[in-house]
Amino acid sequence: MAQFTNQATLTYGNTVTNSNVAVGEILEVISATKTAINATYGQNDTITYIISILNSGSSAFNNLTLTDNLGTYDFGTGTLTPLNYTEGTLRYYVNGVLQASPSVTVNQDSIVVNGINVPANGNAILVYEVSTNAYAPLGADGQITNTATISGMGITPVLVEETVSAEAMPNLSITKSISPVPVSEGETVTYTFLIQNTGNTPLIATDNAVISDLFDPILTNVTATFNGTAWSEGTEYNYNQATGFFETVAGQVVVPAGTYLQDPTTGQWSITPGTSTLVVTGTI
Repeated sequence: MAQFTNQATLTYGNTVTNSNVAVGEILEVISATKTAINATYGQNDTITYIISILNSGSSAFNNLTLTDNLGTYDFGTGTLTPLNYTEGTLRYYVNGVLQASPSVTVNQDSIVVNGINVPANGNAILVYEVSTNAYAPLGADGQITNTATISGMGITPVLVEETVSAEAMPNLSITKSISPVPVSEGETVTYTFLIQNTGNTPLIATDNAVISDLFDPILTNVTATFNGTAWSEGTEYNYNQATGFFETVAGQVVVPAGTYLQDPTTGQWSITPGTSTLVVTGTI
């Protein structure tokens, strides 16, 4: 509820006198909420927002405007915008009924949706998708606060915001290489497994990660090292020489978190993956 004040002036001859200050209140009948379906986000991820506009008054409000700042934040002497609107994703409902989409203007640091109608004692809902870009903070404490403003004739502008956090978990990939190529029968072959983590938290023992492989052809005289340290069969790994099945013991594979760096000039984030290496050798 917003207050307003008013004061009158009475002038006669060379005399000026002021009235008392009258205080009034405007009952704000337009309210809104903003909700992100996704509580967290990752690199090049999609976030879906729902904005619900409620009219508790007895008169309709037409041609309202929604302005969404796409999470724009201060950086140095300027600003950065970590989200991009996904074209064609806007859905617009009035009292639960899907309507033709209103016009959407996409700016560098915002989107503007015009032509929103909210019936008396009714509601309008807008649903749309955005994607994270190179300016989205990705560290363990990264957040994006997205603010939208609903404005129009006859209403006090309504601000709603939603904060989502960078996903705190490992994000792993694994690549395998063989050396030498080609290899002759009876010679030693080396399999190298490179595990990379672009996530903002490390892979730790309690995550119980396991690497398994079925070596074909079957290897004999198998040895293994992890990050340069020799492993023992039965303690860090198991190998079935009859089938060629190799498997690490749960929790032995650990990988440090990725390193995140924001360029001080451009503001773009880059990731240097955390890495671990498993090397298995044996005789063909």
